[in-house]
Amino acid sequence: VPFPCPGRAAGMDLAYVCEWEKKPKSNHCPSIPLVCAWSCRNLIAFTTDLRNEEEKDLTHMVHIIDTEHPWDVYSVNSGHTEVITCLEWDQSGSRLLSADADGHIKCWAMTDHLANSWENTVGSVVEGDPVVALSWLHNGVKLALHVEKSGASNFGEKFSRVKFSPSLTLFGGKPMEGWIAVTISGLVTVSLLKPNGQVLTATESLCRLRCRVALADVAFTGGGNIVVATSDGSSTSPVQFYKVCVSVVNEKCKIDTEILPSLFMRCTTDPARKDKYPAITHLKFLARDMSEQVLLCASNQNNSIVECWSLRKEGLPVNNIFQQISPVVGDKQPMILKWRILSATNDLDRVSAVALPKLPISLTNTDLKVANDTKFFPGLGLALAFHDGSVHIVHRLSLQMMAVFYSSSSQRPVDEPALKRPRTTGPLVHFKAMQLSWTSLALAGVDSHGKLSMLRISPSMGHVLDMNMSLRHLLFLLEYCMVTGYDWWDILLHVQPSMVQNLVEKLHEEYMRQNAALQQVLSTRIVAMKASLCKLSSSTIARVCDYHAKLFLIAISCTLKSLLRPHFLNTPDKSPGDRLTEICSKITDVDIDKVMINLKTEEFVLEMTTLQSLQQLIQWVGDFVLYLLASLPNQGSPVRPGHSFLRDGASLGMFRELMVVIRIWGLLKPSCLPVYTATSDTQDSMSLLFRLLTKLWLCCREENHITEPDDALIDECCLLPSQLLIPNIDWLPINDGIISKLQNKQLVRLQFGKAPGLVGHTVSSQFDAFVRAPGQPKIDHLRRLHLGAYPTEECKSCTRCGCVTMLKSPNKVTAVKQWEQRWIKNCLCGGLWRKMPLNYS
Repeated sequence: VPFPCPGRAAGMDLAYVCEWEKKPKSNHCPSIPLVCAWSCRNLIAFTTDLRNEEEKDLTHMVHIIDTEHPWDVYSVNSGHTEVITCLEWDQSGSRLLSADADGHIKCWAMTDHLANSWENTVGSVVEGDPVVALSWLHNGVKLALHVEKSGASNFGEKFSRVKFSPSLTLFGGKPMEGWIAVTISGLVTVSLLKPNGQVLTATESLCRLRCRVALADVAFTGGGNIVVATSDGSSTSPVQFYKVCVSVVNEKCKIDTEILPSLFMRCTTDPARKDKYPAITHLKFLARDMSEQVLLCASNQNNSIVECWSLRKEGLPVNNIFQQISPVVGDKQPMILKWRILSATNDLDRVSAVALPKLPISLTNTDLKVANDTKFFPGLGLALAFHDGSVHIVHRLSLQMMAVFYSSSSQRPVDEPALKRPRTTGPLVHFKAMQLSWTSLALAGVDSHGKLSMLRISPSMGHVLDMNMSLRHLLFLLEYCMVTGYDWWDILLHVQPSMVQNLVEKLHEEYMRQNAALQQVLSTRIVAMKASLCKLSSSTIARVCDYHAKLFLIAISCTLKSLLRPHFLNTPDKSPGDRLTEICSKITDVDIDKVMINLKTEEFVLEMTTLQSLQQLIQWVGDFVLYLLASLPNQGSPVRPGHSFLRDGASLGMFRELMVVIRIWGLLKPSCLPVYTATSDTQDSMSLLFRLLTKLWLCCREENHITEPDDALIDECCLLPSQLLIPNIDWLPINDGIISKLQNKQLVRLQFGKAPGLVGHTVSSQFDAFVRAPGQPKIDHLRRLHLGAYPTEECKSCTRCGCVTMLKSPNKVTAVKQWEQRWIKNCLCGGLWRKMPLNYS
């Protein structure tokens, strides 16, 4: 295969660069080796050594950043006495493994579920034996992406669940958590995390004749076995493969190993290259759950060559003599496993780092001839970084060029042979560690100066595809994140303002094609996804307010309904909440008291302290209903927040149900009712708002038959400001993320530990109408409590939408704790929390 292919477009560009501040006495310098890892929650972990000039010692540091706030780095002294050799995220992206050159393995977890606060919880050790490969055990969850079916309507056709067994199971088939590591002396060690917190560890030799392991990698098979690939670093030695089986016998971990077929790199058997590449520098399975395909890189001081191999079952030919004695018929032919080379490159510059895609695209040999509309799909490529500072994206099987990035020090024609390029005198800056994001649309690299670079990878890989095809790629990956629950920040890197409207509409269309059960599961996630997209265009900012309000409404509705209890234990199938929804949808009376008569009010009885503790949430419902009705006369303006609610029958129905519940609770505890400032003391504000809300709801209750509000309703809503004081709604929290600053495709330079004073994108200025300015009183967005201009309580904010809430609960009432428990791990929008400094502005 010719490499590199001439005439290919770039397809990659720098989004931002983050570097360390130079200090006189201590500086961060890149560790050797330097490692990094990227989680499905878009958290990046990487290592540096902190050099103290006075004491002349090194501290091995682990740094964790959120890609939306790269300057807000959490740096922790790892406690490793030797250099860190491996970092590995778990499948949920909430725990991190680190291993060092002294055999120590540590497991890190979030403190209080904060993305910028971590602690070491458990660990294991193989004393004095450096760890060269590390992986979490497989949990048995595997989703296959069918790129060729990206246009299908059913998510089940695009993303199918693959039958895949966990590495180890507990009683009942639940996957057992733990990790596996390979050491330099040829040992494999497995640590299992029992539900009671105990760690079971076992260590075994990979084979009877132990030999040095310079490189290793771990993969998993569908049958629950583990495959380990090893190399002693010499290209003249075989690359060995082993099957590892883990079991628990009598409360002890047991490891069984078996030798699998090995291979020699093709370059060592080629007479022209026999001694040209003496060292194997990179050994990687193409995916953790793809043990039958492996990538190898051999190098000398100046150049490298990359080969892709595949393990296949082949029939063993039987000699004619034995055929005559016992003829082989059909499936009875003996089969053997054999490694076959799929592709190889020509001579390249020296490879410094390799990053593999994480998208689980099932590839077969026929995929080398994929259709034109999918052959440049981002997840099909892997990244190679070179010592000259360039990065190439190549097809994971054919190794053909898909995209290329040149740093300022490596600008050159693409088709210029590597051997003819003049060597520069000084060492060039190059990536020493790289990781692709979980959708392969972004690449993070840490270079030889310890600087972190974030690269955008074009959805079309830099090739000329029509806009519809690029949008289809982005839409397909958004749907994948919606189904898996992965964070989609790296997709937003590529969304331009002109794309937002189209993407939101297409996403909604695809969502509505799914069955009702799946729609219910994904109902909040798609709203959060729409909100994040609409932030990227000035024409859709007001809709962001509506989406955040809808998430809050859904959460309040679920929580308040869950507090209702049946009066008798032998109740029918429907819960009180379901009966409330059914009755409110059937009875269209505009009188709130007539709707109440049809409900069993004994199901709504709660303790007085509980009702009072819910007042802030109840107040938000009342304020929002009043704001919506007062804004009805201005419904012709889509840039006004709340506009989409005026035609959303489902949301208006939810508000109507909550008004009925609040009315009943008000009879038990009048102080829990929402407080309105009325011009008349005799004004029954709840009845007035319910009557107007019902009339508006009747106009749009049927999605396919929406009618315009009549003039009488609009006239009544026009009178509302003269009857009640219209409240100010706190629409959006302040979001200081980087994503909106990257839309103009200009490189942003950042510094670790210092929040940027950036001039915002034009979209940011549109937010001013919907957020509280710095210095104004802050609000707890989830508890609806006022915190003051400079809060003295410790707070946390969402890494995605910027929503702020207090870290510690001021409440002791069970109902409010139930509400707060919903947001202990994630925000309304699904984003992770990060701790805010005291007295933040």
